[in-house]
Amino acid sequence: MGFVITHCICFNRSFAELKAVAEKYQCLTVEELQKHVDFGLNCKLCVPYVRQMLATGETEFGIIIEDP
Repeated sequence: MGFVITHCICFNRSFAELKAVAEKYQCLTVEELQKHVDFGLNCKLCVPYVRQMLATGETEFGIIIEDP
């Protein structure tokens, strides 16, 4: 297996941790989730992954996801 992307590097937050916070506060968007936990504010490379996580529940990604 190749690489697996599992977290926000800048804030060292795993997508599993972010998913738990999203579920606790019923967050549906990146912006809603950012009101409860810091991530995606520096390089922003994790934002498309968090958006995908919120949509699908996935917390590990083996593909590169970029914002359009």
